[in-house]
Amino acid sequence: MNPMKLSPEKRTRLITVLASIVVVAGGLGFGLIRYQYLYLTHLAEDKQAVEIKLKTIQNAVKHADQIEAELTASAKKLTDLEADVASGDLYSWAINLIRTFKPGYKVEIPQVSPSVGLMDVDLVPAFPYKQTKFDLTGTAHFHDFGHFLANFENQFPHLRVLNLSMEPNPSPTPDETETISFRMQIVALVKSNAS
Repeated sequence: MNPMKLSPEKRTRLITVLASIVVVAGGLGFGLIRYQYLYLTHLAEDKQAVEIKLKTIQNAVKHADQIEAELTASAKKLTDLEADVASGDLYSWAINLIRTFKPGYKVEIPQVSPSVGLMDVDLVPAFPYKQTKFDLTGTAHFHDFGHFLANFENQFPHLRVLNLSMEPNPSPTPDETETISFRMQIVALVKSNAS
């Protein structure tokens, strides 16, 4: 059938029908088929994410013994590190800590006083331990105090020295020449089950 040989009325109807078919096909394509393609794309992405999660879980199951061994080792390491953390009577703990650490150094610490009781850690938010603070006052030769302080902080990583102030000893005895007076605050972590 030759469209040129059709009457103008039939030609108009044919064009209208063809245009309607194109519009309906386009509407179906954009309305239904495109939506289905997008849905299939999202399903493929979800499938890929689930497959990655499955691989991770299978890997964890495969290495469960290794992960359990690492967990046990980490728990033991934490227990070992917590051995020096403050617990029980905090003031007695501080006195004993200073008393046992000080003998190797020429540092006099006649005064250890608690500045605050048990409180939440203010250096790190949402920390699972509590903290307490102690004020220490004493005298020493500058170099002896430097060695004491460096070794003290290195041996006890759960303690921090704050508000350190030093000044020449105001009233030295003849054998205390060239000494300094110091004052510092020690912040100590406290086991969470201690009170």
